[in-house]
Amino acid sequence: MMRRWWDVVRRPTLVRRLMMAQMLMLSVLWSMAVAFVLIEGADEASNVSRGTLHAIVSVTDNLAGHPQRQQQSLRAIDDALREEFEEGQVPELAPRMLVWHDGQLVYRSPAAPDGIRSAGPAEREIVYIKGHAWRTRTLVEGGTRVTVLETGGAWQFFVSINSRGYYLLPLLISLPFLLLPAWLSIRLAMRPWRKVAQEVAARGPRDLRPLAFKPPHGELAALVDNINALLQRVDASAARERSFIADATHELRTPLAAMRINVEALQVQAREPRQQELLDGILNSNNRAARLVGQLLRLTRSEVQAGAGEQPTPQALDMLLQDRLAALACLAQAGGVELELHAVASLCVPGQRESLVSLIDNLVENAIKYSPRGASVTVSLHAQGRHAVLHVADQGPGIAPDLQARVFDRFFRAPQQAQAGSGLGLSIVASVVAQHGGTIALHRGNGGQGLLVEVCLPLA
Repeated sequence: MMRRWWDVVRRPTLVRRLMMAQMLMLSVLWSMAVAFVLIEGADEASNVSRGTLHAIVSVTDNLAGHPQRQQQSLRAIDDALREEFEEGQVPELAPRMLVWHDGQLVYRSPAAPDGIRSAGPAEREIVYIKGHAWRTRTLVEGGTRVTVLETGGAWQFFVSINSRGYYLLPLLISLPFLLLPAWLSIRLAMRPWRKVAQEVAARGPRDLRPLAFKPPHGELAALVDNINALLQRVDASAARERSFIADATHELRTPLAAMRINVEALQVQAREPRQQELLDGILNSNNRAARLVGQLLRLTRSEVQAGAGEQPTPQALDMLLQDRLAALACLAQAGGVELELHAVASLCVPGQRESLVSLIDNLVENAIKYSPRGASVTVSLHAQGRHAVLHVADQGPGIAPDLQARVFDRFFRAPQQAQAGSGLGLSIVASVVAQHGGTIALHRGNGGQGLLVEVCLPLA
């Protein structure tokens, strides 16, 4: 469960990519806003008004004869300036003040740096002390000079506000609350994409009709048009392939039949055993070629019926089994194999008769061919829920488990197979089963011997 969850989380998705793009864009915009504030803040002269500087000068001049009261008053003004930045702001950005009277330093803020040299009255400048930038502003009236210092560098300003979380904290708080609205907006915006995906997922492998959903959105409409054009090209290619196979197989039947007639005529006239042996070999090859042509015709008809979308009609599967086993009795007798049928009466499935005949013939013929002489082939039919279940069991060599998935491929035959064949029988069966909306599975036969083919078809 944890591994499946991790695979889902790790798998890239377009929704997650769009959400990440939105979050990244929000972070970039917020960073640009902070950068603008930093630049504007670095260019500002001071957070202390000129009236405050005049008040500091007045206090200094009026209390010049009372040094203790002068210190207390200037400290009260300094504390008031710092308090404004300590309540919800950044104390590191609070202004510092230096006050001189008659050339002597009478007050210095506790956090003010040493070595400040102001440019002069009413001048604004940036000074650097021990690599730290300070903005200064000076007011001189009579013998009193007041200099106010504030953090001047944009980087120091950023470090100061970020130390209080004013940069990252809004992002950390806002992003989680924006994830759900972003996800909902993206999901709503991608509903047309999901409609196209659902229609494509509902299609079968042979359904090459154009997509019915026509989105009005330009980007998605171009994708749907390209998909429809691709389906049209694939359908045309498949139609040409089916037409070629059908024409080729029809053309091959005539020369094969003529060859058989001529060989049988030669057998009547042949006198030497060697000639009879050679003619028998030609007949056997002719039989295999005729069987291959017949299977190709069945496969082509099955695909044509699947592509044509013909309406299925109810077919009595039990009666159809009786007819086909009676027709194949001569083949079973020639191979020394006994046929057994156990079928529940009145089981009807919707489908095409020719396709179902092809399914039954291929399964039973394979079972007869691969069963040894004296063995039996058991065909059973019963209902299971809303499905008809057909079992065809033989007593042959069976199919190795690692090859069972490949035997439904066209022209694939198991290695070291002694019996002759074309490798199309089970491929035709799988095509018919898919056409009728059923399933097919291979199992070991009764007692672990032979092969048991299980076909499930929906009941009418």
